[in-house]
Amino acid sequence: MTLTERWTSRVLLVDDDDRLLLLCGRDPRRPGARWWFTVGGGVEEGEDYPQAAVREVWEETALSLDVRRLGPVVWTRQAIFSIDGQVFDQYEEYRLARVAPAEVRGMDIRTEEARYGHHWWTTAELSRTAETVRPKRMASLLPDVLSTVGRGREPVHLGDFDEDADPE
Repeated sequence: MTLTERWTSRVLLVDDDDRLLLLCGRDPRRPGARWWFTVGGGVEEGEDYPQAAVREVWEETALSLDVRRLGPVVWTRQAIFSIDGQVFDQYEEYRLARVAPAEVRGMDIRTEEARYGHHWWTTAELSRTAETVRPKRMASLLPDVLSTVGRGREPVHLGDFDEDADPE
């Protein structure tokens, strides 16, 4: 299989109750393979990471988000994974964006990847779930981001992962 390098901009969309929107994905070539992931996706030619983030938010939720509403990069991650027979080596940047109740009600979760569902997760739900969530340790990572975003904190590199070798 060919290894495809990919650069992505991911968004931690959080509502007024500090719930995080995650989308559900599955691999058609691996029955039962299911995981939850943040809104976001690939940086296209001519875009920077924030531009890619707001475009992906629009494409996946129908929420028009101004780039100035994105917080600074809070996490980075490098992950190798395969889906539908293709292997990716993916660099990820994560930013926080808070959304108002009216915006949440107006969302239309429509991404192909989320055809298996979406959910607004509390930190408590994330800490209890047996589901696979990306990035790993989301329940322990999220509270720090929610309490310190925009306060001059340096981005945290979550690590380099081979998701196929260590799926949990």
